[in-house]
Amino acid sequence: MARIVAAIVQAEPIPLDITGGIAALVDNVEAAADGGATVIAFGETFLGGYPIWLDEAPGAALWDHPGSKALHRILLDQAIREQDERLAPLQELVDQRGLIVSVGAHERVRSSLVNTQFLFRPGKPPLPHRKLVPTHGERLIWARGDGSTLGVHETDWGHVGHLICWEHWMPLARAAMHNQREAVHVAAWPTVRDTYAIASRHYAFEGRCFVLAAGTVLHRKALLDGLERCGGDPDARALIEEIPDGQLQFGGSMIVAPNADILAEAGGRAEIIHAELDLDLIGQGLASLDTDGHYARHDVFELRVNTAEQPGVVFED
Repeated sequence: MARIVAAIVQAEPIPLDITGGIAALVDNVEAAADGGATVIAFGETFLGGYPIWLDEAPGAALWDHPGSKALHRILLDQAIREQDERLAPLQELVDQRGLIVSVGAHERVRSSLVNTQFLFRPGKPPLPHRKLVPTHGERLIWARGDGSTLGVHETDWGHVGHLICWEHWMPLARAAMHNQREAVHVAAWPTVRDTYAIASRHYAFEGRCFVLAAGTVLHRKALLDGLERCGGDPDARALIEEIPDGQLQFGGSMIVAPNADILAEAGGRAEIIHAELDLDLIGQGLASLDTDGHYARHDVFELRVNTAEQPGVVFED
């Protein structure tokens, strides 16, 4: 039987300070790998932290808000860029130990921020997935991704892919991923709330794959500390201090089997969870349900996916 060990690192990010966050990320990956994991998942925008002020600070969405502008500037300065040399230590660890690591980050694409989940894999560049539709208030900070990053990584034991947060309620995005035959899917969330757990277990059952539903934990103090690590800003601090003190994100990570059973589950604090994945369960589940095959009607329904990059401006000779 084919078996692998997977882990979710439910850790507190270092908000805003992405350079410092990368060093913490490497330590967390090493700890998960020391526990036997070869596939390791982190939650949404672990590098840089989720922009919780959009939800929790009453004035954050006001036009021309000085605090929101200051935080946006900091994230632009800190964000991951193409071929970012700061990620070299993580890539080296992945190469040395044969790991697959999915981690969320703020990525800078030209002059915009994008919510990207990076899949690090041995001997190859990271495979990015850029969130197709930022949810509600997130549109104040992130641009949209396109179909060029809707892919999977192929291993000798199966395919690995990921989606971010409310993309799990985009039925056509799910169908596109199921068509690529994921064995392991990372569902990246800020907190795995009850409805998010339902979406993650549904994805596992529908896609006949293992799902790593990865959340994070966050406290307001960490936001303030991260701001100071980036040099501080009085307007940004004033906005963050509008947020109620205490814990803001509550983990809830879980590893789910293809029949929707929960194999491992975290609480609301920082921790690492592991589970052994029996990949034979995928084929057993496909006997009754293959939503991309014998339980589909391709003569009735057809999905077309545009995988071309959408740069917006094309320069021609």
